[in-house]
Amino acid sequence: MKVITRFAPSPTGFMHIGGVRTALFAYLFAKKNEGTLILRIEDTDQARAIEGSIQHIQDSLSWLGIDWEYGPDKPGPFGSCIQSERMDSYKAFAQKLMDAGHAYPDPYTHDEITAFREAAKAEKRPFLFRDHRPETFSVWDGKAPLRFKVPEIKRYKWNDAVRGELEAGEEALDDFILMKGDGYPTYNFAHIVDDHLMGVTHIFRADEFISSTPRFLSLYDALGVPAPVFVTLPAILRDDRTKKLGKRDGAKDVLEYKTEGYLPSAMVNYLALIGWNPGTDEEIFSKDELIQRFSVDQIQKSGGAFNEMKLKWFNREHILKLSSDEFLKHASLFLSKETYTALNKKNLLESLVPLMRERIQTFSELKDMDEAGEFSFYAEAPTYPVSGLLPKDDTDKQRTATRLKQVKSLLNTLNDSEWHDQKIKEVVWPYAEEKGRGLVLWPFRFTLSGRGKSPDPFTIAGVIGKKETITRIEDAIRALG
Repeated sequence: MKVITRFAPSPTGFMHIGGVRTALFAYLFAKKNEGTLILRIEDTDQARAIEGSIQHIQDSLSWLGIDWEYGPDKPGPFGSCIQSERMDSYKAFAQKLMDAGHAYPDPYTHDEITAFREAAKAEKRPFLFRDHRPETFSVWDGKAPLRFKVPEIKRYKWNDAVRGELEAGEEALDDFILMKGDGYPTYNFAHIVDDHLMGVTHIFRADEFISSTPRFLSLYDALGVPAPVFVTLPAILRDDRTKKLGKRDGAKDVLEYKTEGYLPSAMVNYLALIGWNPGTDEEIFSKDELIQRFSVDQIQKSGGAFNEMKLKWFNREHILKLSSDEFLKHASLFLSKETYTALNKKNLLESLVPLMRERIQTFSELKDMDEAGEFSFYAEAPTYPVSGLLPKDDTDKQRTATRLKQVKSLLNTLNDSEWHDQKIKEVVWPYAEEKGRGLVLWPFRFTLSGRGKSPDPFTIAGVIGKKETITRIEDAIRALG
């Protein structure tokens, strides 16, 4: 049996963490089993559909590398993957149910149904629509809601791939609406028709659908089609674990993480571990490694918390694994065009990668550093007041100039092949220890950066090169008079 999974969001807003995790698990399982993932858009609730959401869903999944074989952009052998374009299928199956006596037009007005509910409430009994079935069914004109006639009131038992054996009694069954008055199918009906026609074998879903499963099973029975395997995922909780993470609790658009400089590989890695145990102490995995290791048997029953600080840790670990070229590709999206061009023109980008890499958890931090001028002094010699060169413990210009002359002399003992931060420190450090670190290193660093706070002078000198370092020291000595 070929494995076919689906991710079926509604286009009602942005993609958040919970939806992405469902898509990810369905994707990993399909890839692990050389199967197919279908991206289906469930837009039958037209009143809630938001323009642009379908493209946003595709952009979100594409950024994360969650690829689909069939979707809104790629119809399958079963036709469109957008429910509003599959109306003929729902009408055909609705007619099939009517012909078999499993569906009937709802003859009641809204006020009549309200009266039924109020009467049940007054008598302190549950309201069940099946208690008000008409004795004879009229011909469906397509305008009245069409209800499913539950064929048998019984306890349903089913096996969930994660939760094990589950069951629900008669109270979970009632005559529910299949087709609404506006001509569109309900979720309860449409997704079952589509899963059947698309050959879906495994449904990865949130735990909120457990209570509706008896309805689904009764409909599968009436249609005479086998039910797929249900894979119910654990909830994603707030960091304090008090409730599910929702939009009101900080669950944000997944593409916000892209603009904040998170790597898709880090997002995928972290989300995979919320509710799934790889069976090892390892935490850092590539997408291919996750596919290789993924197993439904290791999905946990209990919910897992989403912690943005933990996500930042994962992101830093993935940043550390990037090659220099990969790092610069991402960095180019966050550095200003002017900064990137200036650094590239002087061939400084490659040298700056280790410095940038060790200081960030997300790439957006590079933008903050850039806007604060933390890269400007690499490309161009800084301008500064002469007073900035003077250490606080000795403001004498001549003595400061003398110490800079000695630093220059020490640096000139290094040839180009020896010019790197560790070697520079090796020749300057003993002198700084002898005369006083602050007295030597403050003017040395300020000479190169023109800033009160910056990387150490050995790092800066290593990046800008020997010629530029010596030139800046000579300029400082002249400025000191």
